[in-house]
Amino acid sequence: MKNELSAPFDVRLMNLTASLLFLLLALLLVGALMLWASQNPVFAIRAISVTGDVTHNNALTLRANVAPRLSGTFLSMDLGATRLAFEAVPWVRRAVVKREFPNRLKVRLQEHKAVAYWGVEGESTLVNNFGEVFEANLGEVEQDALPRLIGPTGQASQVLVMYQALQPMFDDMDLTLEQLELTPRGGWRARLDSGALLELGSGAQPEVLARTQRFLKTLTQVTARYGRRPEALETADLRHQDGYAIRLRGVSTLAAAAKK
Repeated sequence: MKNELSAPFDVRLMNLTASLLFLLLALLLVGALMLWASQNPVFAIRAISVTGDVTHNNALTLRANVAPRLSGTFLSMDLGATRLAFEAVPWVRRAVVKREFPNRLKVRLQEHKAVAYWGVEGESTLVNNFGEVFEANLGEVEQDALPRLIGPTGQASQVLVMYQALQPMFDDMDLTLEQLELTPRGGWRARLDSGALLELGSGAQPEVLARTQRFLKTLTQVTARYGRRPEALETADLRHQDGYAIRLRGVSTLAAAAKK
């Protein structure tokens, strides 16, 4: 069996050079083809279908807010930038954008679900059910009597969780928790729809809930001593170690928490 003789070096070098040239040519052709396709009117975006939550947006508002920020064709359009353009529209929390060959885009929207106002009265910010703060036209809020949450920047989720834990306790007493505030020092302050102001104190959630529960369990008993109902409450301070201080309409008193 004969051993094959290796090709001379110059021949191998020539073959390698030719292969590289062919590869470079192929890449140039592919690039030119892609450039042509990306600029071809055939692939221009002809339609955008939007599904999902569209309670606060319609075709006109979406076109006015998104269209000026879109660029490119079906092949060259940056889907990430397109997603951000839709998410910049008021009330839109999240957008999922997909291509649909040959010249369409499919967009699925998730809108914010407002559960509370955020910040002092007059600000146009809301909190959604994920505890995220967003801006919107307050005139478009559909729910009546949303509570107001106040707290340091970045603490909206914590304030919402506390509100959701406290609200059922007040509901059981036929009292409406209208506002909850987390102060810069970490104290909790609540206001009822009757105007009553409650200092709930600081600490972890279980501590605040326990103090509030003890207060509400004895409130009817304490107010009855003065011929009043819980709705007559004006202020309450739960920061005392062994009791609480309350003020009733027409009566001022310091009452220790009743024994169980």
